Amino acid sequence: MALAKKQLAHLEKRLLDERDRALKALGLFDKAAKPGRESVDSDLSVYTDHMADQGTEAMEREKAAVFATKEGRYLYRIEEALRRLYNDPKNFGVCHTCGTDVGLDRLDALPHARYCIDCKRKEESGG
Repeated sequence: MALAKKQLAHLEKRLLDERDRALKALGLFDKAAKPGRESVDSDLSVYTDHMADQGTEAMEREKAAVFATKEGRYLYRIEEALRRLYNDPKNFGVCHTCGTDVGLDRLDALPHARYCIDCKRKEESGG
């Protein structure tokens, strides 16, 4: 059964809100990953970092890269869901595997969901 216009509008808003949140998170990554000019030009730059400090900084950069990758994949799924919503609103919310309704509750919780809960469980269990 196709979703009503009001339901589609609600899901569009959810997707746009999630996209904004992911973009902001990625923006924070960009700021954290790029050393600021002030840190390079400061009076403390004449002192070399202790090896432990360098290790901590490397670990923080690694965590930021993993975070950005995860957020990047999430942003891609959100953008893909928006394309499906705009290109084929009649079929948005229909499971890509079995063709049944994904369900409004599931879409509200996970607006980029492409599969009904049963098909997703089967996929995750390897069946």
